[in-house]
Amino acid sequence: MARLLQDACKFHPSEWHTANRMQRASTESQKSRSECVIAESWRLVDEIEKTTQKTQSDVNKKIEQRREEIKFWKQELDNKLEQIVHETEVLLTFKKRLERALEGCKEPLVVAQKCLLYRQRRVGIDLVHDEVEQELLKEAEVLQGVIALLGRTLEQTNEQIRRNRSAKYNLDMDLKDKFTALTIDDYCASLTNDTPHIIYADNAMKLEGNFVSPEDWIDFSNINVEKADKQRNNSLALKALIDSILSQTANDMRKQCEMVNIAFRNRVKEVKDAKHKLESFLAMVMDEIASQEKNIAALKKAIADKEGPVKVAQTRLEARNHRPNVELCYDTVQCSLMNEVQEITKNIQRQVEMMQEENLRLKDALAQAEAELKRLSCRQLSLEEEIKVKENTLYIDEVLCMQMRESVCINNY
Repeated sequence: MARLLQDACKFHPSEWHTANRMQRASTESQKSRSECVIAESWRLVDEIEKTTQKTQSDVNKKIEQRREEIKFWKQELDNKLEQIVHETEVLLTFKKRLERALEGCKEPLVVAQKCLLYRQRRVGIDLVHDEVEQELLKEAEVLQGVIALLGRTLEQTNEQIRRNRSAKYNLDMDLKDKFTALTIDDYCASLTNDTPHIIYADNAMKLEGNFVSPEDWIDFSNINVEKADKQRNNSLALKALIDSILSQTANDMRKQCEMVNIAFRNRVKEVKDAKHKLESFLAMVMDEIASQEKNIAALKKAIADKEGPVKVAQTRLEARNHRPNVELCYDTVQCSLMNEVQEITKNIQRQVEMMQEENLRLKDALAQAEAELKRLSCRQLSLEEEIKVKENTLYIDEVLCMQMRESVCINNY
């Protein structure tokens, strides 16, 4: 029994106490380390929480700043869009004014061309390149120039409207993107740690797509704003130009139209005066023809009156030569009768010679009178033809042209 007790391997009480002290010291050391780890963990947790909250707060502030920036540019784009839309609408009204002005030029040009065509129907000496024709040609030239100018201005206006719409399209697209971006950032600003349905996004950190720098982002909207401002300023300048062109062309057309009308009135008055003079000349010629016809009748009667005595004298002489038989005796009575006959014959001869001479003068006067009558008749025909020429000219200028021109109205569009 004593042997058994001696063989067992037993520790010394001091070792036991030492072992207990070591267990306590180890436990206390482990507890201390654990407490340090716990304290460091809480410190880290607190630090991370504060950092996370600070970072999230900074992100929230940046999101809010970004939202305000987007709102600012959205407002700028809205303002420019409203301005460019307004200018485009106003420019469309100016376009309509140009179109009405172009349409309004057609009738005056047709009238001017018709007047020139009608006046080609003038005949004789009246087919003259007068002041009316010069002013009509000038009017046609002015109208054609106005039509060409208005046409070019209308093309320029259409091009400006197209550019305005292009600028509006760019603003619309930019505004649409800004609205989408603002909606997304509004959603992001509304998210909190307690928001339901928030998730982990595995690909959120991948920078895919065409990311642009903030400077490029600002430049993009700024370029759209500058383009809109440029087109708006161009529209304002073009509107002023259109106003000036419409006013000036209307004044030019109205002025030239009045010049043509004045020329027509002067020409009609001139032709009427010439016609009245021709009618007076014709009346004079008609009176002279009547006088000449009376003169010819008187001359013919005078010639006829002189033929009677000559014929009587010659008939008597011829008759006495045929006295029969004893009636041809040469007695005293016969001698006295012969002397008497000779005297009568001499007297008759002298009378015949005088009558023949006078008859020749009357015939010459008759021939001259008939020739003058013929010339007067020719003058009558010439005057009548010339009066018809003037009547034709008056009908063309006063009836066809001037009445047609009364419908011409030059408006301010």
